[in-house]
Formats: sequence, C-alpha cells, structure tokens
Amino acid sequence: MTESPAAVPAGVTPADGIMSTQSPLSVEETVARLIEAIEAAGAKLFTVVNHSGEAQSVGLALRDTKLIIFGSPVAGTPAMVASPLAAIDLPVKILVWRDDAGAVWMSCLDQAWLAARHSLSAEQAAPLAAPARLIAKISAAARG
Repeated sequence: MTESPAAVPAGVTPADGIMSTQSPLSVEETVARLIEAIEAAGAKLFTVVNHSGEAQSVGLALRDTKLIIFGSPVAGTPAMVASPLAAIDLPVKILVWRDDAGAVWMSCLDQAWLAARHSLSAEQAAPLAAPARLIAKISAAARG
C-alpha cells in the first residue's frame, strides 16, 4: 500500500511514515464504509473529527477532511507497555480527505514507521497495521 509517484495526492508533499490510498468513493461514503468495517472488526470507534465542518463553523474554508479515531485496548496496550510514548500515536487514525484535484484519499501512519519510531517488536507492532488493512479492504470492495 505504499505510494507510487503516480499515486500521490495532488498538492501534497509526501511525508515520512504516512501512507495514502485513493478512494473511488466520496469522503462521506468512504467514512461510512470505514466506520462499518471498524465496528465489524470489533474495534471501538472513539470519534470522527470533521475538520472541514469545524473550519466552516468559524467562517474558514478547508477541503473536505475527516479524521476517524479508533482502536482496541487489547491491541494497543502491549505497544504502550513496551513504549509509553507510543500512546502519542494511539489510538490509531485514518484521515479521509479530498486533494487539490478533487480525488478522495485515505491516509494513515505506516506500521513499519510506527514500529521503528517506538522501537517495537514485530509482535507489538502487528496491531498497528489495522488502519492499512481497513483501507485496503475498503479500496478493494469499492472497486468491486
């Protein structure tokens, strides 16, 4: 699920540790399907932050941007036990947003990057792949 030069969101400088996958759906439909997948996986949906809606509420414009925050204490706690600072990156998140060309993207932190950032073993970092797995599932299902 790594970005290729042809699959980089328009108007964005790639950032280390962030993976993005294009969604063929609208931001709203992508968020809805991700929430369904999160709940079906037994994870807890903590919140959806509507960044663009909040910006609009104070008279500012922001591309359609929503952040889904979710997780599981069973999955995340071992990483935080091993590295207390891992809590800054947990619970896990998926950003759903529209780029400068109007394409919709799903972005998350890369599991390997998080493992290296917090010196986690492969076993401790395994649950941190949940966002990428859900993104791949939604992308594949949406493309049919």
